[in-house]
Amino acid sequence: MEPPPGNKHPLISTQDEIIDIFCGLGYTVESGPEIETDFYNFESLNIPKNHPARDMQDTFYLDENRLLRTHTSPVQIRYLEKNPPPVRIIAPGRVYRRDAVDATHSPVFNQVEVLCIDQDINFSHLRGTVLTFLKTFFGDIPVRFRASYFPFTEPSAEVDVQWKGKWLEVMGCGMVDPKVLEKLGIDSEKWTGFAAGLGVERFCMVRHQIDDIRKFYTNDLRFLEQF
Repeated sequence: MEPPPGNKHPLISTQDEIIDIFCGLGYTVESGPEIETDFYNFESLNIPKNHPARDMQDTFYLDENRLLRTHTSPVQIRYLEKNPPPVRIIAPGRVYRRDAVDATHSPVFNQVEVLCIDQDINFSHLRGTVLTFLKTFFGDIPVRFRASYFPFTEPSAEVDVQWKGKWLEVMGCGMVDPKVLEKLGIDSEKWTGFAAGLGVERFCMVRHQIDDIRKFYTNDLRFLEQF
């Protein structure tokens, strides 16, 4: 008896859909190493040693300088080192944090980060892009922006969607801090931009009404055959 044909894992399908939406908005896909240096993961993103923001991302260190990346933002830095603005890229990939495993957290998860650098970019461009993406992915659901803090963007915001009658955070975003651009030799008076990041698992959970992130990693066919 032949085994049944396989399907895409729901996380892969969700990530592919996210990528397709942003490619339709004129973005290109870039990738980078999962083992990163402290410089690319932190220093270049305005997070120096002993900065309190490092506590926000409990990190797997391999040695004093190498670590498992905590976000895909290093891809943006590596790309900007070799490619001058204007830039419109997304960086999907696995990231790692020392989170305790529970229904909404995993030490390994998938992220997509977005970067747009051009002349005269402002927060309205960021808001319009995020709203277009969320409405395309989720349909016509309520969305709100809340002021937040990220060390590499200023101003910064978190984005919530309404799910099961409650507000659920799905993205972080903000205008790229001029210090990040200046470190790369980019004139922040001429070029401005925004960045945003999202977790693929969270989007998949909302889309398919899944209440436990651990279901994605158990390889239970009773769960996977639903997709």
